[in-house]
Amino acid sequence: MTRYAIKTPPHHGQWSEYLDIWREADQIESFESAWNFEHFYPTSEPFDGPCLEGWTMLAALAQATSRLQLGCMVSAVPYRHPAVIANMAATIDIISGGRFVLGLGAGWHEEESAAYGLPLGTMKERMDRFEEGVEVVLSLSTKDETTFEGQYYQLVNARCEPKGPQQPPPLVIGGVGKRRTLRVVARHAQMWDSLFIPPAEWPALHQVLVEHCEDIGRNPSEITSLTHVKFIGGDDPKQLAEKAAAYGEAGVDLVVFSMFAPLTAASLEPLAVALQ
Repeated sequence: MTRYAIKTPPHHGQWSEYLDIWREADQIESFESAWNFEHFYPTSEPFDGPCLEGWTMLAALAQATSRLQLGCMVSAVPYRHPAVIANMAATIDIISGGRFVLGLGAGWHEEESAAYGLPLGTMKERMDRFEEGVEVVLSLSTKDETTFEGQYYQLVNARCEPKGPQQPPPLVIGGVGKRRTLRVVARHAQMWDSLFIPPAEWPALHQVLVEHCEDIGRNPSEITSLTHVKFIGGDDPKQLAEKAAAYGEAGVDLVVFSMFAPLTAASLEPLAVALQ
């Protein structure tokens, strides 16, 4: 049975709007989780518009809700040292009472990265850094001390205390790279974010993940698959529900309604009714 979530990319909106939406979603059982993103620039036009910072926003939203799982979908490893990510994740997991889901990706936003002097590097460099970062975060989230010697990260008897209720929190990895990203998903993740891939293309991509799981002896059913449906204020709830149903028929476990301005909390209840 397909499950549902919302995502409020924190661009082109006001804090009060996001807060109202999350509080409303927390009261609607049709939505099991809520998400934002980690970017410093908007990812849709106008690209010079407002964009709130995702992690600090998430800590506040953890306090404003009581039921929803929550997380950033997803955080780019090049933007923060993975030891910092591990400590941030533990803190929000504590604040939320164990509702936090950690989202990680290799990074892709060239404009904001160049503007802030945060080099992404080649695709190989991104993926090498990403794989190291995932290992560092998971180790710090589960072990008393972590020593790690990699090309990008080096830790010596590093600690992350206090740890959160979940050790480690569930990990969602975003991306559709068949050779490396999906291999990392198979090795480490509890959730896989397949972005906005069309329903007709999704089964073939998921089969690649299944094959990576088989290679390492992991049951692919342990990994929740999710994808996104764009939800613009004023969209017909019935049409949104039909799009979600197409993903469900393709085999997707969780459909995330990614909300774009105009944002209104009042739009959630009609969507929940249409999804029933």
